[in-house]
Amino acid sequence: MIEGLQAITLDFGNTLVAFPESQMAAVLQATATLSARSLGVPRNEFLRLWTEERQRQMVEDVPEGREAYMDVRATRVLARLRGCPVPGPGGSWNDSVAAAYSSPEELASVLDAYATAFVDLTPAPPEIGPMLRRLADSFRLAIVSNWPLTMAIDRFVEAAGWAPYLSAVVVSHEVGVIKPQREIFEVASVRLGIQSGPAILHVGDDPGADVVGAHNVGWRAAWVRLKPEDSPLPVAPPAPDSRPDITIDSILELEAALGR
Repeated sequence: MIEGLQAITLDFGNTLVAFPESQMAAVLQATATLSARSLGVPRNEFLRLWTEERQRQMVEDVPEGREAYMDVRATRVLARLRGCPVPGPGGSWNDSVAAAYSSPEELASVLDAYATAFVDLTPAPPEIGPMLRRLADSFRLAIVSNWPLTMAIDRFVEAAGWAPYLSAVVVSHEVGVIKPQREIFEVASVRLGIQSGPAILHVGDDPGADVVGAHNVGWRAAWVRLKPEDSPLPVAPPAPDSRPDITIDSILELEAALGR
């Protein structure tokens, strides 16, 4: 596997960092508390509407390969809190209308609350930094992640001390599509400065998103088999061609699998 390999890209959620349901719930609870305090909105109602709008995005956007943008979600939640009519069955949001119910500063405060809670409440596994340092001696490294807010991943990477080992951080929120769509992998290839092909290995926990997506652009793929059973992170539909080049139980087995 190591022959000809120049770069390794790594999924974030449930690959580098585990996200059980309790972890995500804690981040959301803290986001609601901070947002309620700064905006003067009811905390429990914020939580309820956030959950509803996330589910709407999971149904409407994710199956189409679009990211469930967190800024869009926050805009809709604030609009609902302030009396904006909710789309009926089969209807869709007019996000331009929804945006009129809040200011850019208010929206930024909600996103900042989430990013703050995300970094404060998500521990960085202590073994990951040393592993990245060792790998970075031989390969160009990048994070390629489906996540609805780029700012949260960027802040986490800085706080964890991983930034010096990474050549790029590519998040679906900024690209506009989620894995396994080709575009997110191609953006990573450009930022790594390496042509898409077998010189790049992608590592992730979701066969339908990570393995299929990597193979679709000619990359090699490693599947991280184990993750929290109750994780609320969405997964792509299984695909018959999602056969990884490497299967490992944990990201910490990657170096051994590469013969290092």
